[in-house]
Order: sequence, then C-alpha cells, then structure tokens
Amino acid sequence: MRQLYVLNKYFLKYKFHLIFGIVFVALSNYFRVLMPQAIREALDYVFLSIQEYKLIDQSDFQASILSGVGKNLLLFGALVLGFALLMGLFMYFMRQTIIVMSRLIEYDMRNEIFAHYAKMDLKFFKENKTGDLMARISEDVSKVRMYLGPALLYFINLVSLFVIVIYSMLSVNVELTLYSLLPLPVLSISIYIVSNIINKKSAIIQKQLSVINSTAQEVYSGIRVIKSYVKENQFVQYFTNESNDFKAKSLKLARVNALFFPLMILLISISTLIVLYVGGIQVANSIISPGNIAEFIIYIGMLTWPITALGWIASLVQQASASQERINEFMLVESSILDSEEPKIPLSWDIEFENVSFTYPETKTLALDNVSFKLNDGAKMAIMGRTASGKSTIAELLVRMYDIDSGTIRIGGINIKDISLETLRKKLAYVPQDVFLFSDTIADNINFGLTQEEPLDTVKKYASFASIHEDIMDLPKQFETFVGERGVTLSGGQKQRISLARALIKNPSCIVLDDCLSAVDATTENNIVKHFNTGLANKTTLVITHRVHSQMDYDKILVIEKGKIAEFGTHNELIKNKSLYFDMFQQQSLDEVDHLN
Repeated sequence: MRQLYVLNKYFLKYKFHLIFGIVFVALSNYFRVLMPQAIREALDYVFLSIQEYKLIDQSDFQASILSGVGKNLLLFGALVLGFALLMGLFMYFMRQTIIVMSRLIEYDMRNEIFAHYAKMDLKFFKENKTGDLMARISEDVSKVRMYLGPALLYFINLVSLFVIVIYSMLSVNVELTLYSLLPLPVLSISIYIVSNIINKKSAIIQKQLSVINSTAQEVYSGIRVIKSYVKENQFVQYFTNESNDFKAKSLKLARVNALFFPLMILLISISTLIVLYVGGIQVANSIISPGNIAEFIIYIGMLTWPITALGWIASLVQQASASQERINEFMLVESSILDSEEPKIPLSWDIEFENVSFTYPETKTLALDNVSFKLNDGAKMAIMGRTASGKSTIAELLVRMYDIDSGTIRIGGINIKDISLETLRKKLAYVPQDVFLFSDTIADNINFGLTQEEPLDTVKKYASFASIHEDIMDLPKQFETFVGERGVTLSGGQKQRISLARALIKNPSCIVLDDCLSAVDATTENNIVKHFNTGLANKTTLVITHRVHSQMDYDKILVIEKGKIAEFGTHNELIKNKSLYFDMFQQQSLDEVDHLN
C-alpha cells in the first residue's frame, strides 16, 4: 500500500464525496440487516401460530389464526420490501459519490501526468519509449481508478456490513456467532498469500503490456519503412510472440484467481453448515428460535459476497499498487531544464557562446567541445559542417532542449539559464530537422505557435513567404485540409515549408533553421532565401545547413568539425583561407554544374 499513499491528496480534495459515500454505505447496510430480522420475526410468528393452531380444536379460532397469519405475513412482506427499497436508494447514492469520486480522481491524474510529461526534457523522451509513456497514462491510471472506485467501495461496504452483521449476530447468540466465524482465520491467511502472488504477477503483466504498446506504436510510426522492406510478416510474428508472452502471464494470474474464488465459497459454505448444525442443537435445547437459524443463514449469505470479494479487492489493490509504482517512477523524475527563480528578460538578441561543451546524456557522445562565438542582434549566421559534427546541437542548446555541461550561453548579455523558458521559446522560432505536423488542418498547423490565431489572410501571407501557398491552394480543401498523423499526406518538402511558415508567423526576435530546406528544389529554395534577406532583415538568424546558400546575406559563417570550431568569419574571409569551407563551397559548385549538365 505504500505506493498508493500518494493518492491520499485526492481523498482530501474530494473528502465530501468520500464522507457522504461512507454514510450512504452504512445506511444501505443498516436497512439490509433489518430485512433478516423482519424475516426472523415473521418465521417465529408463523412457528408460534402453527403451534397455537395445533393446540386449539375449535375451528373458529383456527380460522382466526390462519387469517391473522396471512395478514401479518403481508405486513412483514411489505416491511421487507420497504427495507429493500431504502437499501437500494442508498446504494444508488453511494455509487454516485464514491464511483464518481474515482472518475474525478482519474481525470485529475491523467491531467497531472500529461502536464508532467509536457515539462520533461528531451532526455526523458529519448530514454523512454512512447508506448510505455502511453501505457502509464492510460492502462496504469485505469488500474489505479479501480482501486479508488470499486475496490474502495466494496471494502467500505465489507467493513460496514461486517460490523453491523456481526453486532446483530452477537446480540442474538454469542456461541453460534463464534462457531459460524471459525473459517475466517483461514480466509485471512489465504488472502495474504494470494495477494502477494497477484502483486508480483500484476507488475510483470503491466511491464509486458508496455512492451506491446511500444512495439505497436513503433510499427505504426514506421509503417512506410516496414512496407518498403517487405517486413510485415516479420513484425507480425514478433508482435504475436510478445502477445503470446502477455497471454501466458495473464493466464497465470487468472489461474491464481480461479483457485482463490472457489476457496472463498467453500469456506462460506462451511460457515452455513456450522450454523445449521450448532443452531439446530440450540433450537432443540430452546436456546434460540427457528427464526434465528434462518436469520443467521441470511447473515452468512450477506457476508458471502463481501468476504468472497476480499480476493477480488486484494487483486485490484495489488494491481493498482503495481501500476501506481510505475506512475510514481515517472512522476518522481525531475526535468533537468529548470526555470530561474528570478527570470530576466533580454533587451536584445545578440547570442554569445563562451567555452561551451556538451555531451548527450543518453549516448555519452561529446557533441560540442569548448565552442565560443558571438552573433550580434539582427545578424545572420550560417552554421555548416559534415554530418554529426555538432551543428544541430547548437540549436538544441539555444532552445534549451538540453543544458550545457560547461561554459556559458548568453542572450542579450544574460545567461540563458536566467531567462524563463516561456520568454525564451516565445521569442525564438525553431524549425528542427525532423519536421513534425499535427493531425489537424494546415491553417491550424501554421497557427500552432500563437497564443491567438491569426486570420486566414495572415496565414496565407506567411505561407507565401515559405513558398507553400500555391501547393496548398491545389489541395481539395486548401487551408482546411487535414494533413494526417505527422503530416503523412504531404511530401517532405511540403511539410518543411509548412513548418517554416509556422515559425515565421510567430514574428520572432530570433529564428533558428536546422537544415529546413533540404527537401525543396533549387527554385523554391531561392524564393524562400529572398524572403529571408528582406523579412528577416532585423532578426537574429541562425541557419544550420550542409550547403552554402549563395543568395543569402550571411554576416558570419561558422564551420563545425567534430564538435569544435574549424572556421569562423565572412564568406570572403573563409574563401581566402582555402580551408574546410573553401573545399565545401568548391564541391557544391561542381555538383551544381554536374546537375545542370
């Protein structure tokens, strides 16, 4: 239960639901217990009336006795029916409080987990599979809700009913009560043993479920690659094997439950036999009445489901504990990217890297090694280099997807860690190399980064800046076209340009473009670059690229090689150096000539 202690805050929040739920449970069970007492009185009345009937020979008196029995039995029946109706009414109320409370807590938990995920850094998402994240916010939360709702409800019902029934039984006959409750210690031991087994098996099952979810999510995301390599059957077989593993583990848990429930029923049946035997002896000795035996049998019947449900409750609690442990595991993880307690607002957007070094925590790969450069406010800089040289790392550090290991990054003379994440990311537009579009309309995707949507005319204007307007107008629903999950209905170049329009419409103080023109043709690229020279004239701009955009007016060009600065200067300065940049520029020029030929 220690894993479930974190849920106490929700019980405090919804304390009135819980308190009224307990009251309604108690009232429901109070009227439930009154029914066997009414039945006992009715049976004793009938038994005494039959004895009286046998002792009297006069037919008039016998007819009067039979008439009185019929009327009184109708009254007893109406009384039992009334108790049943009141019991049912309060059962309705108890479900409207406790079960509703569990749904409200489920809603709060999902929102809390989602908000926690949203605050986490990239390291968290790279280290944990999407399917596992989804399993914890869906399957695991559902398991916990079963503890907060049905398990809690039936446990309160069990305790309440047990107290009222045992009190009623003791008030009738202590000896018969003790005999009828003899199987309970065996029941308690059985629950303890089985609950531990259920806990271990539930944790294993939940982990395997996460594996299945992760596998399915990865297959669906990479379905194009799987189909292009004709690997459908291989992945179907792999998924089948994982599903069979899940089935085998689930069946083991089912076997434990299958053994447990018959054991509960057997122990309750033994209690009934004890009541009949011991009660019969006491009736013969005139210690209790025949109605008391019927009353005790009904009491035992009342306890049958709640006591039998102990195993089910224990199973739900253990499954919830295993699921809550998995939830706690993620909820206790803190993001390494934290806001400053006293955030500052930069007055300008000149960018300075001073002796910056960074190693990716998940791979332990040194990405930047003692990098230093400065870019003035409103200037444009190209960052060039070979694959895996560290270019994209500069962009990710500038957006604070990661924090540096050593050195300092300043914006407007302020340490980047002293600027609030909201201010930093609102004023900075980042177009990553891996373009992502949401399953929504094109207009909504372009408007995504804004707190308030711009009118369609403005959206069209920025779509034109990104050279995607004509492509959109050719679509059946134009800007209201749904792009599908991850923009699957669009080409790579179209997705890149929509992502670019999404960045430009923010009207940012700084824009970072990470190889965002790699999938567009030369003509389209030239049109976009022309806008960069005019529309971004007064904005700090970093363009990460593999190739030189000769039409773009770069103030500085930074060449990265194996995480270190190889060259830094203007285009003319680097050409004169005849070093790495010169070689790249020459190679690109030769490739363009070959392409024209």
